[in-house]
Amino acid sequence: MERWQRLLQQSIITPSKLAQLFKLTEVEITQIKRVISTYPMRINPYYLSLIKEKGDPIWKQAVPDISELNDAYGLDDPLCEEEQSPVPNLTHRYPDRVLFLVSNRCAMYCRFCTRKRKVGRKFVVNKETIQKGLEYIKRHTEIRDVLLSGGDPLLLTDAELEPILNALRKIRHVEIIRIGTRVPCTLPHRITGKLCQMLKRYHPLYVNTHFNHPAEITKQSAQACERLVNAGIPVGCQTVLLKGVNDDVATMKTLMQKLVKIRVKPYYLYQTDLTRGTSHFRTQVEKGLEIVKGLRGFTSGLCVPHYIIDAPGGGGKIPLLPDYFIKKDEKGWWLKNYKGQTFIYPNPGYEHLVNDNKETDPWVNL
Repeated sequence: MERWQRLLQQSIITPSKLAQLFKLTEVEITQIKRVISTYPMRINPYYLSLIKEKGDPIWKQAVPDISELNDAYGLDDPLCEEEQSPVPNLTHRYPDRVLFLVSNRCAMYCRFCTRKRKVGRKFVVNKETIQKGLEYIKRHTEIRDVLLSGGDPLLLTDAELEPILNALRKIRHVEIIRIGTRVPCTLPHRITGKLCQMLKRYHPLYVNTHFNHPAEITKQSAQACERLVNAGIPVGCQTVLLKGVNDDVATMKTLMQKLVKIRVKPYYLYQTDLTRGTSHFRTQVEKGLEIVKGLRGFTSGLCVPHYIIDAPGGGGKIPLLPDYFIKKDEKGWWLKNYKGQTFIYPNPGYEHLVNDNKETDPWVNL
C-alpha cells in the first residue's frame, strides 16, 4: 500500500476526532452529524493539517456547515449533466468533447462540490460503466477531447487508471485526454514519480487541478505540480469563487501569482454553481467581475483566469469580462484600460486620432 492510500484510510469521516482537535461544542457536533447524514464528510490528514483555526478558509471548504441543509433554492443537478448523458457517467454537451466520470472517490469531500448528489453517496462507477463510456466514445468520431473526472480520477490506482488511458489512446479520433483532479491540492502524496512516468506515455495529456486559497499551496502541493509539469504535462487551475474563502482581490491575486510560480496556469475562475447545499458560498456575479478587474493590468496576464458561469440548465460555460468597451462609431473603437483611462483604436482613415490623443488627450474620462 502506498503512502497516499494510508493517508486516505486515516481520513476523518465523523465529528468525534474533529471535536478533539478543535474543541467543538455539543451544538456544533450535532449539526455536523446532521449534515453528514445527507452530505458525507472526508478530510484526509494532510488537508486537515492546513486548517489553522475553526472557520478559516480551509475549514470552510472541508468541514460540514448546517447551512448545507438550509438551502431552499439549490438544484441537485444544476448543470443538467444527467439529461445530457447518453450512457451512464458520460456527459456529451459540446460538439467535440465529453465529460467521462471514471471514479466515485475523492481525497476530500469539498463542501461546495457541484456533484454533491453523487460524491460520497451512491454513485456507481465500475468496469461496466467505464466500458460503456469507452464504446460510446469509439462510436462517435466527432469526439476528439475526453475529460476524465469523477470523483477524482487520480484516486484510482495506477493499475486501474492506465487501462482507461490506454483504451482511449487506441481510439484514433481521440486527440486529447484531460484529467480533472484536486489531489495535487488535497492529497499531493498521490502524485508519485511512478504515476507521472505512467501518465507521460499517453501524451497529449493535460491536467486541470483545483486550488482555491493561497494556504493550499504548500511545499508538498508545489512538488506534486512540479512532478506533473516535469513529465511534460501542462497543468491548469480551475478555481471556484467562494464567499468567505477567496472573494476579495488581495486573496485571489496572491493565489494566482503563487500558482504561476509553481508553473500552474490559472485557467478558470468559476462562479459557484446553483448546487443544492452550496448557496452559502455564492457571491454576487459583480464580485467576480470586481476581482477580475482588480487582477487585469495589476499583475501579469498569466495570472488572470477566465471568469466563467457554467449556465444552469446545461447551457455550458459562458465567459464574463469587466466592461472595458465604451462605444463604437465611424472613427473606431473606444476602450477603457485598467486604470480607467479612455483610448481609441482607430478605423482605417482615422489613424491620426492616435497622435492627436497624445497632443490633447481629448477623450480621456468621457
